[in-house]
Amino acid sequence: MKGYTWRVVVVLGVLLAAVVYVVPTFKPGIWPHKQINLGLDLQGGMHLALEVETQKAVDGTLDRIQGELRSLLREERIRHSRMETSGDNGLVIGLMDADDVEKVEDLIENEFEEVSVRSSSRTQNDVKVKIAIIGERAGQIRDQAVEQALETIRNRIDQFGVSEPDIRVQGERRILIQLPGVTDTDRAKELIGRTAQLEFKLLDEDNSLQRALEGQVPPGSEILYQSGDTAQEGRRPYLVKKDTLLTGAYLEDARVKIDSQYNEPYVTIDFDRRGARIFERITAENVKKHLAIVLDNNVYSAPVIQEKIGGGTARITGNFSMQEAHDLAIVLRAGALPAPVEIIEERTVGPSLGHDSIRMGLISMAVGGILVLLFMAVYYQLAGLIANTALVVNILFIAAGLAAFGATLTLPGIAGIILTIGMAVDANVIIFERIREEQRLGKTPASAVAAGFDRAAVAVLDANVTTLIAALVLYQFGTGPVRGFAVTLSLGVLASLFTALFACRLIFDYFYSVRRMKTLSI
Repeated sequence: MKGYTWRVVVVLGVLLAAVVYVVPTFKPGIWPHKQINLGLDLQGGMHLALEVETQKAVDGTLDRIQGELRSLLREERIRHSRMETSGDNGLVIGLMDADDVEKVEDLIENEFEEVSVRSSSRTQNDVKVKIAIIGERAGQIRDQAVEQALETIRNRIDQFGVSEPDIRVQGERRILIQLPGVTDTDRAKELIGRTAQLEFKLLDEDNSLQRALEGQVPPGSEILYQSGDTAQEGRRPYLVKKDTLLTGAYLEDARVKIDSQYNEPYVTIDFDRRGARIFERITAENVKKHLAIVLDNNVYSAPVIQEKIGGGTARITGNFSMQEAHDLAIVLRAGALPAPVEIIEERTVGPSLGHDSIRMGLISMAVGGILVLLFMAVYYQLAGLIANTALVVNILFIAAGLAAFGATLTLPGIAGIILTIGMAVDANVIIFERIREEQRLGKTPASAVAAGFDRAAVAVLDANVTTLIAALVLYQFGTGPVRGFAVTLSLGVLASLFTALFACRLIFDYFYSVRRMKTLSI
């Protein structure tokens, strides 16, 4: 029969590929390929809702502007008595000389896009300029903080090794996270929630730490504590200058290494080219001084700079376990959160609930499938058995598609599979009824089969293609479980079209055109 051989090759090829993709799910390790991923509702895991403290991102921008402005005032030899935040996204700059007001206003206008001069005043005792972040820019900073937080958290979770996480923005400031299969919830929360603001600051060795602890903190300095200890009494204080010499923004890589002398893990960090130049300059200008490595306002170490350090490499030491060092390297590589995040909702889905869901879903599939198989075999005889074979292959193709595309099987996804089983049976019923009509007209079995498939093809295509379009729309605009349903429904429709119109016809052609069976069993 014309075209029979190549159709056999196509069907066998697709069948073989499906088996290759499905087998690792049931027998892991037999060959290297991904298994079918199970969603949070099937294998259990963790659900978090985070709220980004976007105002802290605005405050951070204001702190950066404050630091840059101090440097510029020094360069321009403009004396100022104070510079403090005003509480409405603004700064108040107290000047020593009234003639400098216009200079400061020009400086603000030419050097800073985010802020504008709100007001200026000159009195006998006080000369001040008030600046504030432009309202539109403040909104942009808040929006960018949420987007950047989403990207940073996604990078961290990817490096944490969670397969198929669901991370998305909800509303203006919230981020929803679903982590299937995560059991160490404390470690996951620590990894996700850490701000990871890395800074290099000099210790203030010109003033007394003891006097600072007694409340006399010198201007431009602050007290920070050694990280790692939880007990207040055990924390080691440092008097640190507020000015940040270098931040983690220039970080290029972070890796865990083992100290050969003490056999302890530490984290080595590499700066990019610009960061390396800054780090080299800092170390050259501050030889014999202590340089504090500060992460999220905790001092990790404060070594003495012995000499100029080139190459842009530094190390963070501490009493790390291997897991802590590994997690620290992850958050440093993924970058800092632009603002702190607060966990406002936390739920843990137990694996037993997932097992129950799988069991009930499989029972539903089995019961429904067996009833359908029995009905088809009894009502359509040999044609029914062919349809049943196609139905089993159909499910195999859906499973292979899930594994091949790395999609996640969820509980709604199982509902999508059950729905496609019904659609596949419906397609076969339409085809068989057309064949019966042709048979009643007195055609030979081969002619009736050919005419029946040709007449039914349009109706089957119409029903399946419209469903496929609806599924694609669901996938595009849906989230979470809705997407899981759309994925299995789309795969099921495509598999149904292939098995009903291509594979089934191939089997019919084998019986009635190649073997030339005289009786049409349908």
